[in-house]
Amino acid sequence: MVSITQLHASSPALCPGLRCSAVWPAAAPASTALLSGAQQVGGPASWRRPPRRPCARATAASGTGEEPWGAAALAGPEPHQGFPSDGPLMCALEQERRFRLPPKPPPTLQPGLRSGQRLEAALSCPRFLRRPQQHLIRSLAEARPEELTPHVMVLLAQHLARHRLREPQLLEAIAHFLVVQEAQLSSKVVQKLVLPFGRLNYLPLEQQFMPCLERILAREAGVAPLATVNILMSLCQLRCLPFRALHFVFSPSFINHISGTPHALIVRRYLSLLDTAVELELPGYRGPRLPRRQQVPIFPQPLITDRARCKYSHKDIVAEGLRQLLGEEKYRQDLTVPPGYCTDFLLCVSSSGAVLPVRTQDPFLPYPPRFCPQGQAASQPTTHDPAQRVVLMLRERWHFCRDGRVLLGSRALRERHLGLLGYQLLPLPFEELESQRGLPQLKSYLRQKLQALGLRWGPEGG
Repeated sequence: MVSITQLHASSPALCPGLRCSAVWPAAAPASTALLSGAQQVGGPASWRRPPRRPCARATAASGTGEEPWGAAALAGPEPHQGFPSDGPLMCALEQERRFRLPPKPPPTLQPGLRSGQRLEAALSCPRFLRRPQQHLIRSLAEARPEELTPHVMVLLAQHLARHRLREPQLLEAIAHFLVVQEAQLSSKVVQKLVLPFGRLNYLPLEQQFMPCLERILAREAGVAPLATVNILMSLCQLRCLPFRALHFVFSPSFINHISGTPHALIVRRYLSLLDTAVELELPGYRGPRLPRRQQVPIFPQPLITDRARCKYSHKDIVAEGLRQLLGEEKYRQDLTVPPGYCTDFLLCVSSSGAVLPVRTQDPFLPYPPRFCPQGQAASQPTTHDPAQRVVLMLRERWHFCRDGRVLLGSRALRERHLGLLGYQLLPLPFEELESQRGLPQLKSYLRQKLQALGLRWGPEGG
């Protein structure tokens, strides 16, 4: 009888460079099968083949200082490395791999559950698939009205918002549920139901959606201040701010009430954004406003989603392309402009189109903006500064709903407000950025984008 140690020692050409320790943990429990199987297939002599380079898995494991028995080691050597796929060693390794790493089947729903319960079970499952629109639509269609509880609909709303699923049928179902159950819903539940509409930049077709929310805000505004402001934030992204609710949240009594609460800072930040929306988008509003001393920067730094995905962002390579193209003194990166929007890249441009060194110019436009005289477009702010500010906006893949066509509500709001403040926006879509192969192509792409705006710069910029 031949032991596995002797088998490996007598046949070094089986997998040159493969250490015994890379095989030992998986193969040891099945040594009996190996001993009998080695003779059945004709012994090691029938496996011999010309020497090959060391096994990649063993080399990688030993080179990184990691233990050689992980998921990669348990996968076993490839058949083309000298071991037949139906040989005893491969069979033993595969059996041990399946024992140690059992497959994770997709979640199954009990057939005895009612449709509403199946929907709740699916949404509560940690391994639920990210794009189950058809499954959810079918569950909603089969559910009776009494089965769609607030808890189930909140789970559905959170799922759509979290995974950026802009599914009209599901969003319309949430809007209809909100209208039908208006009397039974508190503002703390409503804020969660309304969240996906603002985040996904979707205004429902349900005609009673806005009147219903206005009634809920009027009824609950003094009970739950944070929930009230959260609802208004979602409506702000949809450009549907009700004047009556703005009167209430900008009143001195409401502001004094939230000042001593634990969430005072976040509420003031949201109120500052609402005040900016009133300034830029609601010229007909004549009610109270947030006092200047209460205002804080809206988004003083890049958003959390951008910081979390920084290693997938195109920002670094675009910054390097601009540095080589223009020179690092002619652009600013991650500059926060009043009233608190963080820009990706900002350029100062003269009236003739020349890109100016940023240090010689004030990069900020005034806020509140000075609008055009009567009779001209109100959305065109004026300034006595002849320099123009151009903002390059990265539109990364995660800035869109999952279909990749509609900007998320927060992104659309930022671009809308920066445009109303007087900044000229130059979007850089992720499809175009991903198609650039290397820095030279990216520089050529940026050159074309800037020249299309009529910008020019000196030869030292590349």
